[in-house]
Amino acid sequence: MDNNKNIMKASENSYEVIVVGGGLAGLTSAIHLSKFGIDVLVIEKNAYPKHKVCGEYVSNEVLPYLNYLGVDPFMLGAKKIDKFLLSTQKNNLIETDLPLGGFGISRYALDDALSKKAIENGATIIQDSVENIKFLDNQFEIGTKSLSVFNAKIVIGAYGKRSAIDIKLDRDFIKNEAPFLAVKTHMKGNFPEDLVALHNFKGGYCGLSKVEDGSINVCYITNFKSFKKHKDIEDFQKKVLCENPNLKAIFENSTDLFPKPLTISQISFANKSPVENHILMCGDTAGMIHPLCGNGMSMAISSGQIVSQLIIRYFNGIIKSRSDLESSYRKSWNEEFKLRLKVGRIVAALFKKYNFSEFMMLVLRRFPKLLPNIIKQTHGKPIKIDEF
Repeated sequence: MDNNKNIMKASENSYEVIVVGGGLAGLTSAIHLSKFGIDVLVIEKNAYPKHKVCGEYVSNEVLPYLNYLGVDPFMLGAKKIDKFLLSTQKNNLIETDLPLGGFGISRYALDDALSKKAIENGATIIQDSVENIKFLDNQFEIGTKSLSVFNAKIVIGAYGKRSAIDIKLDRDFIKNEAPFLAVKTHMKGNFPEDLVALHNFKGGYCGLSKVEDGSINVCYITNFKSFKKHKDIEDFQKKVLCENPNLKAIFENSTDLFPKPLTISQISFANKSPVENHILMCGDTAGMIHPLCGNGMSMAISSGQIVSQLIIRYFNGIIKSRSDLESSYRKSWNEEFKLRLKVGRIVAALFKKYNFSEFMMLVLRRFPKLLPNIIKQTHGKPIKIDEF
C-alpha cells in the first residue's frame, strides 16, 4: 500500500457507503456518490494500475456518464470503434457498422483513471481483501484479511465474477457448474483501430480490438473441458484457435506483449440476484453477459450509475426505507439488464452449435439488418444524467 500513491488508508472505521471491489462498477459508484458528499470507502484487493482479463471494448452508451464523472476515455488515448466483424470457424465472414459505436481502452488505464478521480472527489480507497460481510441492527459490519473492521449504512458488492464472499452469502449461482476459462493478452501487430472482431473457434470465441497504447487486446473464452486436452495455452491456441484463419493470422504475425497470458477460470453465466443479504450488487457481481455480446464493461459502468442514483435518493429521504431502496434497485437493474442477459445467453447458445452457427451466418449475410438489430438488443441507449 505504501508504494501506491493512488491508494489511501482509511482513517476511520465508519462510512455511509462501503464498496467491496474497485473495478469499473465499484469505482464509478464511488465517484458518483462522493460528488454528492457521501462518505465512501472502497476496499480493493489489488493495487492500481493492473491488467485484468477483459474484452476492453466499451459501448458509447456510457460516454455521457463517464464525462459527467469527469473522465474522458479519449483523453486517455481510447480508440474510436465503429465497425464489427464476425467470423465462423469455416471463415464465413460478416461485417457491419456498430449502431452506437464504442471505444477501446484497457482496464489498466481506465481503472487507474477512475481510482484517481474517486480519490480526488474525496472517496477513500484501501488495498485489502474482504472476508466477511454481516448485516446487524440495520447496518453492515465488514471484516478484512488485515483484521480491520469497518461499519457502513450501505454496502455495494462490486467484487467481480466469483468470490469466497459468494460462498459465505450462500448465493444460488455458486452451486451451479462454472465450466468456462478466459484468457487475455496484449499483442503488437496489424489490426484496424476502428474495428472490434469476434472470431469463433471450436469450443469458444475470441475478441480482438485495439486499446489506448496501440496494442491489440486478445481475449477468448472456452469450455475448460476443451482446453484441458492440451498441454498448455500455446498448444491450445496453435491447435484450436488457429483453425480459424483470422486468428491464425493474428497469432502468427503478432508479438506477445505480456510475459504470459492472464487467465481466469470457473466463469459462470448463471442468473444472479442484484440484492443479496441487503447488499446491492453491481457489475459482474450482479450478472454477467456473454463476452460474445461484447458489452460487459458498459454494463458495469451503467450499474454503478443506477445504484448511485438510488442511494443518493435514499440518503435524501426521497426513498423512505431500506426495503424500498432494495426493491427499487431490483426493478431498475432488471429493467436495464435482464433482457440483455437473456439475449446474450440465446446468442451464445446458438453459436456454440458448430453447424448451426454456420447456418446462422448465412442468414445474417442474407438479411444484413438483422445483425445490427441483435447488437442493439445487447446494448443500451446513451445514459441520461439524472442528479436526483
